[in-house]
Amino acid sequence: MAASAARKLRHDRTNATYGDLAYDLEWELRERQLSHAGELPRRREEAAAAPKVQSVSQEQVRPRQRLSVFAALGFLAAAGLAVLTLLCYVQLTALSSDVVSLNQELDRLQTENVTLTAQYARMFDLDTVKKAAESAGMAKPGSGQVFYLDLSGEDSAVVYQQREQSLLERLMSSLNHGVYAVVEYFD
Repeated sequence: MAASAARKLRHDRTNATYGDLAYDLEWELRERQLSHAGELPRRREEAAAAPKVQSVSQEQVRPRQRLSVFAALGFLAAAGLAVLTLLCYVQLTALSSDVVSLNQELDRLQTENVTLTAQYARMFDLDTVKKAAESAGMAKPGSGQVFYLDLSGEDSAVVYQQREQSLLERLMSSLNHGVYAVVEYFD
């Protein structure tokens, strides 16, 4: 309310001076003092509204918090999992490197296979074999050199029965095969 009254007084002044003339800077202060001339001071109201500060004679300290066992175990589990994840990434990188080197070796071996297959086909060309045989002094067999065998008779074979293994021998054999499979897997 006082602000609107001061604004009204400021605009209603008849002796307002604008331009290069000096302003009366203390005019609003005088007007405010005149408008509040009959009022009681507000200091008592402001003092009553201010909160009272109480002093504490004893130091109040928050009690020390204890570390929960579950929190510690959770932190250790998270740290362990982070280490395991890191180790898995190391293994993955090593395996990826191995895969790349094996793919390069596969490409090299496939190229060598194509070359060797072409050489094999050239070596077993019938004309090449015939020329090689003639140069070594070989000739086609004559009619007196050919013999035919008659194999129309029955075949016979003798199978000897093995003795049956005991339970202990079968167990040891099975254990031996299992250990061998585990060693072979990790090599």
